[in-house]
Amino acid sequence: MNDGAKKADRILQIEALLLQHPEGLRQSEIARRLGVNRSTIFRYLPSLPGHVYIDDLDENKIKIYRDAYLVNVRFNIHEATAMHLATRLLTTSIAQGNPHAASAMRKLAVSLETLVPHLSHHMARSADEMDAPLCRAGVQYRQVLEALTLSWAGEKKCRIFHQNQGSNDVFEYSFCPYFIEPYAPGFSIHVIGLSQSLKGKPKLRTFKLERIHRVELTQADYQIPDDFDPYFLMKDAWGIWYTDREPVLVKLRFSPRVAVRIQATIWHPSQNVIQNKDGSVLWEGWIAEPTEMKPWIRGWGADVEVLEPEKLRGEVMEEVISLARVYGWVIDGSEAAIRVYKD
Repeated sequence: MNDGAKKADRILQIEALLLQHPEGLRQSEIARRLGVNRSTIFRYLPSLPGHVYIDDLDENKIKIYRDAYLVNVRFNIHEATAMHLATRLLTTSIAQGNPHAASAMRKLAVSLETLVPHLSHHMARSADEMDAPLCRAGVQYRQVLEALTLSWAGEKKCRIFHQNQGSNDVFEYSFCPYFIEPYAPGFSIHVIGLSQSLKGKPKLRTFKLERIHRVELTQADYQIPDDFDPYFLMKDAWGIWYTDREPVLVKLRFSPRVAVRIQATIWHPSQNVIQNKDGSVLWEGWIAEPTEMKPWIRGWGADVEVLEPEKLRGEVMEEVISLARVYGWVIDGSEAAIRVYKD
């Protein structure tokens, strides 16, 4: 390896080392870890990229701007198609504009321009959609996401100011982000982590980003527990809602008109679909919080009937009655004998 290649390799090693130590390292510490003389590290300082810097307020430690570090990725044609699908899903599932997502899509578009020109074109178009001008709420949302990302990446505690649904009150929490999860049905993003109010005890909570007014970063360290597994935590969830209780068996009957569509898709990992003689299908699944399914159930209209659990069936029936009233119809009587007449 010639001197130029050796120097480039050393710089990459320094970057990787600093990524593992966001608190920064002294020149002597870097030299010891890389097995070189301290003077070697000193000679490399002028050649380090702009996102590596010397913090003269912290014992002249060498640090890295993690959010400015660039990684190199190479795709084959099938991986490129997968990225196209992912960018389209992101574009159509997240309500707020995101300049970081737009920038990532443009970089992907440029890198794929020679390999797959038409995919490159569509990624660039997706970037334009994500790069729409942000309203005031959109700017706040982006700032919240950026701060939570830095807190999560550096494992530094933050303070969040959150407004509960249906309330004008804003509450302050000390928060340790463990996982950030998109929620396509709600066009939103949620963050899961250890939360503690000013007077309460620490507990695992999920916050919707749209309800977080602001995030303040701190320098206090935290550590994500080794046994924390967000995929296991949400394995019974329909979307984002999880619980410590046992999941509930949900049974739905779908009409013959939509039976093929129901059978063609895996809606939940626990599902079991049974074909009935009349052409309808029985869908069963073990769900953490069945209430979270209601928007999906509503979308099937009269082609679905909730059989179990009784609580979910009753909630949907109440919504049907309310919907009938919206259109000028009134439903009276018990489930066994329902009378419908125009108001």
